[in-house]
Amino acid sequence: EEIRFGDNDTLGALVANLVEAELYVILTDQQGLYDKNPRQFPDARLIGEGKAGDAALEAMASGAGSLGSGGMSTKLHAAAKAARSGSFTLLAWGREPDVLRRVAAGEDLGTLLRPSQSPLVARKQWLAVQLQVKGRLHLDAGAVRALRADGKSLLPVGVTAVEGRFERGDLVLCLDPSGGEVARGLVNHDTERALLLIGKTTRRIESLLGQVDDPELIHRDNLVLVQ
Repeated sequence: EEIRFGDNDTLGALVANLVEAELYVILTDQQGLYDKNPRQFPDARLIGEGKAGDAALEAMASGAGSLGSGGMSTKLHAAAKAARSGSFTLLAWGREPDVLRRVAAGEDLGTLLRPSQSPLVARKQWLAVQLQVKGRLHLDAGAVRALRADGKSLLPVGVTAVEGRFERGDLVLCLDPSGGEVARGLVNHDTERALLLIGKTTRRIESLLGQVDDPELIHRDNLVLVQ
């Protein structure tokens, strides 16, 4: 199937999801989002800030171009996708001199679209439903209690077994002793490393391997409890 112009915006949003980008910048042929088409209405007003997924903004942009033409409506849909993992989206003019450098320096340019939830909450919701599961970690009762009651990260000492083949950053399930799902999250170590670490305290791991940058198998910020 032929790739349409607007697909680039959506692909960029998906990349923003995967790398957990704080900001997704879409460069366009306009200064940003206007309350009406600036090519037809000289009094069109630039919207400096809004919320990604806002129906009112999407209605405002619906006349800017069709889905296949890479119009403003497509860019707003991409911003809504990026917001699923907590990314902000900036719509800015591509011919603005040094635009990316100026954005990185904090200059107020274009239209900034905020996610509707905090980045951490949005990312956790995205983790819960959007990624393919690559493995499973079996936990003892103490680890289950630490996750559910105390909101802690998952340490290797509470893991009894590892299933699957995964790399650092992949999504894995956390199972209780009876096999029920307790949580899911992004793992800090690949399968081989996880097998080496499980069942060991942090002190024991450091005595064997020296200082470990990520002592948790899954950090609590990258962990979603399953009710």
